[in-house]
Amino acid sequence: MSELHKFIFDGKPVRGMLVRLTDAWQDILARRAANRDTGAYPQAVSELLGEMAAAGVLMQGNIKFNGALVLQIFGDGPVKVAVAEVQPDFALRVTATLTSAVDENAGLPDMVNPGGQGRCAITLDPKDRLPGQQPYQGVVSLVDEQGQSLNQLNEVLEQYMRQSEQLDTVLVLAADDKVAAGLLIQRLPVEGEGNLAGTAQPSAQAQDIEQAFEHIAILSRSLKREELLELDPMTILHRLFWEEPVRLLESFKDDTAPRFACSCSRERVSRMIQSLGQDEAQSILDEQGKIDVGCDFCGAHYVFDAVDVAQTFNPAATSGDSSASLH
Repeated sequence: MSELHKFIFDGKPVRGMLVRLTDAWQDILARRAANRDTGAYPQAVSELLGEMAAAGVLMQGNIKFNGALVLQIFGDGPVKVAVAEVQPDFALRVTATLTSAVDENAGLPDMVNPGGQGRCAITLDPKDRLPGQQPYQGVVSLVDEQGQSLNQLNEVLEQYMRQSEQLDTVLVLAADDKVAAGLLIQRLPVEGEGNLAGTAQPSAQAQDIEQAFEHIAILSRSLKREELLELDPMTILHRLFWEEPVRLLESFKDDTAPRFACSCSRERVSRMIQSLGQDEAQSILDEQGKIDVGCDFCGAHYVFDAVDVAQTFNPAATSGDSSASLH
């Protein structure tokens, strides 16, 4: 089962999270493979999306945000856009749009940044957004401060955290066709250290704090891809930090575990058709005989015939019509 664990290092201003997506990730891949319009993702795209799913869960868990966290990678390569969306209850979904074939050994720059136009966007869309209020969005390029292309998703997100949140962060990510997993280590603000376990004092020297984080960061970066994918979370934490005072804070498993869920619905598609306008909708009907909308995230199809479309634009006129079709 998928699981997420939060922990801290007692007496040190450092926190961490470890996520392992199994059934949730396999559900996503199976749905994509069964999609008659697209087929399965290429291996390189699948691994990128798995890393994005794991990173999205870690970032959502890190901020406790009452709304959707949307992680997007887009650019000028064969992967036009890749998206991972995570809700506050860790319901997640991912998708990618491809414009051409992707080599199975393609890296991040090959897929989205061959011409240097790649970007990473993180959007926070609150559930209780007021009318006219826009979601918060931060965008970073896929190159470092020296203009060199970043080769891994974790490097991009670490740069985002440094630039946008001013928090030193270490991310280790990995995915295959069975598991998507990630480890996040983050330095807390110095003024918060006394709240961790009562063993550290606010007057601790900045150098000692820096050394404590760097030591844990080095241990975290030693985690190998195969270990992250194959070992259970508690084994990973014990192997990495067996000399450190790790304290588990919260675990999300079973009913609270990260899971696949899609927010598409017939009602949302109906509103989308309304947004096209009646003339445009009628034009599609005249050409195709129906409006068939497929969800990129879950593969569901919503079919609207002439009666359905008429009811979308004028519900009162057809509410008593027993000939209205059901799908």
